[in-house]
Amino acid sequence: MKLTRESSYPVLASYVLAALTLFLVLKAGLLVALFSGLMLYSLVRLLVPSIQKHFGTQQARVIAVIFLSSVIILAISLGIWGAVVFLRSDAASIPSLLQKLADLIEESRHTLPLWLSSNLPEDIDGLKQILTDGLRDHAGEAKVLGQEAGHLIVHLLLGMIIGSMVALRDATGAHHYLPLAAALRQRVSHLAEMFHRVVFAQVRISLINTVFTGVFLAVVLPLSGVHLPLVKSMIAITFIAGLIPVVGNIISNTVIVIVSLSYSLQMAGISLAYMVVIHKLEYFLNARIIGSQVNAKAWELLTAILVMETLFGLPGLVAAPVFYSYVKRELSEQALV
Repeated sequence: MKLTRESSYPVLASYVLAALTLFLVLKAGLLVALFSGLMLYSLVRLLVPSIQKHFGTQQARVIAVIFLSSVIILAISLGIWGAVVFLRSDAASIPSLLQKLADLIEESRHTLPLWLSSNLPEDIDGLKQILTDGLRDHAGEAKVLGQEAGHLIVHLLLGMIIGSMVALRDATGAHHYLPLAAALRQRVSHLAEMFHRVVFAQVRISLINTVFTGVFLAVVLPLSGVHLPLVKSMIAITFIAGLIPVVGNIISNTVIVIVSLSYSLQMAGISLAYMVVIHKLEYFLNARIIGSQVNAKAWELLTAILVMETLFGLPGLVAAPVFYSYVKRELSEQALV
């Protein structure tokens, strides 16, 4: 839709407000809230056509919101319950973990370079002292990290609540918006559309990542005589976590390296090196897959990722595919690119 004299001022104002909003989202740490709201809104839109076959549009949206909310609450509850059970188990007790780590250090001491093995603790008491000193030195950072985790959870829940409210409002019939409100609604609609395309491209990316990881864990390592525990669980975690851009890879890689560490320090190093190489190669594949969904070249997305990571750090890295595809969508509508 090209601008006309009558509509130019509200539309231009909406572009300015949209740009300012996206900038503030990154600077104020609200990316989790924005993406969780867009995710719930996209899932509602995905479920409504199936439910609408048996119910009206408004009822379908209400049912979809209730269903998704119930699933999310159940998943969070099960996650908390599983973490509590694990932490209370003998395998996860602090003395047991310390003893296992001490045994692993002792077994690896003879295979490590002298300069590295000489700096390792001699026994479990030395390991305890190192951990105690580290916790004491970084107590302030740990407190801040705990507060940030709490904020992220609150932002996640509030974002999903807002997304569900917007999805329900769309089903309440026709709305008559004034020019600026109508233009802002169009900006939000385009952002939601691009988010939807990027997210479903991310599902394909996660599948590819899971295949590579599964080949490594279930084929390459067993053929080499290495049998890690929890292989099926690690493959499942790789797929689920891979649905989160960038951060998901960090989560799955951490789990794999920790499990590999239970086998040997060398195995942990091999797993880490494999994951780093695979994910570096996947950056180009990811850009191509997402680019095909949002009409952008791989080099465009890679450039956007590089620039936004430099300017905003990890949040910019995660937001880059969605924000860039949204900007290009708006420019394309005005026939500027």
